[in-house]
Amino acid sequence: MAGLTISRFAAAGGVGIETVRFYQRRGLLAVPARGGSGYREYSEADQRRLAFICRARELGFTLSEIGDLLGPAETGFTGDILLAARAKLDQTQKQLTELLQLRCRLHQLVRVCADGDSRDCLALRLGQSAQPAVLP
Repeated sequence: MAGLTISRFAAAGGVGIETVRFYQRRGLLAVPARGGSGYREYSEADQRRLAFICRARELGFTLSEIGDLLGPAETGFTGDILLAARAKLDQTQKQLTELLQLRCRLHQLVRVCADGDSRDCLALRLGQSAQPAVLP
C-alpha cells in the first residue's frame, strides 16, 4: 500500500485531506517527497504514524501530547507511553469525579425546582432582584 496519494492516504486513515495537511503543519506527519508521477506519495510508515495519531486522539490525547509520544512509539519504547497513559487515566478519573459531583448538584436543582417551593429554586430567581429576608 505504499505510494498513496494524499486523497487515498487520507481515506485509508479515515480522515480528510485537510486533516492530513493540518497534521503536517503541526509537525506530526512529514510532507513526503514527490514521486515519479509528480504527486506526493505516502508510505506504509506514514500510514502507521497516522493510525497512531488517530488512536491517540480517540483516547483523548492532545496534539501536543501526541507529538511527545511519536518518538517513543516509533522506537518501540513503551515506558513513556505507559506513563502518559497513566497520567491521562488519572486526569480522566478526576474529570469523571467532577462531572459526577456536578450531576448530583444539577439533579438536586431539578428536584428543588420541580418539586419544591419556587422560592427555593435558584433558577427561578435569576434576573430578579434579591428580596431581603424578613425576620419575624
